[in-house]
Amino acid sequence: MKNVKDFWDKIAKNYDKQADYKYGETYSKTIELTKKYLSNTDIVFDYGCGTGITTVELSNCVDKIHAIDISENMIGVANNKTWEKNIPNIQFEVTSIFNKKIEKNYYDVVLAFNILHFIKDIDKVIQRINALLKPNGIFISATDCLGEKKTSMIIIQSLLSRIGLLPYMKKYKISELEEKVQKGNFSIIETNNLYSSPPNYYIVARKNG
Repeated sequence: MKNVKDFWDKIAKNYDKQADYKYGETYSKTIELTKKYLSNTDIVFDYGCGTGITTVELSNCVDKIHAIDISENMIGVANNKTWEKNIPNIQFEVTSIFNKKIEKNYYDVVLAFNILHFIKDIDKVIQRINALLKPNGIFISATDCLGEKKTSMIIIQSLLSRIGLLPYMKKYKISELEEKVQKGNFSIIETNNLYSSPPNYYIVARKNG
């Protein structure tokens, strides 16, 4: 796909409805599991926040959240939620995680929900996440592990991705994903599978040092 941003911009308007229909329970599990790792003094970075489904629900558990996405339309939907609900402690921004203005060693927690399997250079991204975290900071992710089981849907998605109708998608096995996180100088402290097919694998990891 030549312009991944255009894809996410195009589906932003109906994203929440579609996500709730198929993955509503999975999002709820993600939110509840994550809450126990948050405190009201935490400064949180939400990478690939989309329409802010989890961002908004977690905002009352922390001091503030800096949430980013490459899609202007996704961020537009997310901003509307904060205006409607009068949520003052979220800063949504259209930018890349590699924006040099994003401060290193600043965040207590970095979130990356349903984004890592879309990343071509995951090692570089995980290294960047590590750099953004304070010493002993927490990295929490949930990722579709498309390599665990070959289904007709995954085959179709792979074909559509190959011909450019869907964004790039990496077919991770759970063991591969865990290895990527650990190689990024993290120690895994909790895992959970939040969806059956494909597995939506939830990892909580602590920055080493």
